[in-house]
Amino acid sequence: MTSSVLVVEDDRSMRKYLRGALEAHGYAVTEAGSLAEASSVVAAQSFTAVLLDLGLPDGDGLTLVRALRAAASTVPVIVISAREREDDKVDALDAGANDYLTKPFGTRELLARIRVALRHATQPTDDPVIQVGPFVIDRARHEVTVSGVVVHLTPIEFNILSLLARHAGKVITHGQLLSEIWGPRGKEQTHYLRVHLAALRRKVEADPARPRWLTTEQGVGYRLRDE
Repeated sequence: MTSSVLVVEDDRSMRKYLRGALEAHGYAVTEAGSLAEASSVVAAQSFTAVLLDLGLPDGDGLTLVRALRAAASTVPVIVISAREREDDKVDALDAGANDYLTKPFGTRELLARIRVALRHATQPTDDPVIQVGPFVIDRARHEVTVSGVVVHLTPIEFNILSLLARHAGKVITHGQLLSEIWGPRGKEQTHYLRVHLAALRRKVEADPARPRWLTTEQGVGYRLRDE
């Protein structure tokens, strides 16, 4: 079955580039050049992924993200934007975007992000056993193995790793992690994350100083890489 991608971008040359790259790899592409056009298209047609620019001529692309999530749509949304500020990335991810690519970006990186988003969109989130790279996380038994070796984690470390694994490949913001792990009262305590992530890396990474799997998006959050 062909995956259908909606490209929401007001720059015609960028739309042409994205269409060519996606169609060359078997994706069916629909284009929208404005927020109004994109809103009309998603109301009439379903897609397997959305590539979304934020700076549209008639509004902010996050309006579309919020509308999709308000309508309980789980379609993966990957933001493609020239905005490089950390706050913009956090806002997009907190609004419900699955990933954020800063322009300019390479075709291979774009396709990899789409593959990850599509793969996780089709996986059940309530599966008691999650496997990502060398990690096997058994949520029912509260057991983690890394490359076949059992690793003993604290309850908080286990919860952090489980949350990142359930959304492997996606950046989880500091606010999302704090809210999920510690509840609303811990949302401003970002130092909690630094301490626990450092401890977690010491247990699961071959070189904690240069983590391969538990990566940091500076000023935004953390990602468990999915290769």
